[in-house]
Amino acid sequence: MTLLPWNSGRSATWDVAVVDTLGNAYRQQSGVTSASAAETAAVRKTTKYSSFSGTHDFFPVATETLGPMSVSAQEFLTQIGRRLTDATTDPRETTFLFQRLSVAIQ
Repeated sequence: MTLLPWNSGRSATWDVAVVDTLGNAYRQQSGVTSASAAETAAVRKTTKYSSFSGTHDFFPVATETLGPMSVSAQEFLTQIGRRLTDATTDPRETTFLFQRLSVAIQ
């Protein structure tokens, strides 16, 4: 879990889960719906950290080993990319961030 000054004095807090798309627990649902394993992991993370909701903005970052990310992960990482672009003025920052994460997961 990591904290980052984020919005109106609240810290952004996130926890990362990388689930094995082909693992026994996820294989059947992953075969039916893309990113379903990541979405399941994101829901678990949100439940786990529900006590933080009063003081932090919590973002579950869940991704699968074969690439799909949960919607919450995509939104959070896109926001970070925008903030990087604001700091560097390079409009490619969001793309670079997603590329780096993809390589790290592989």
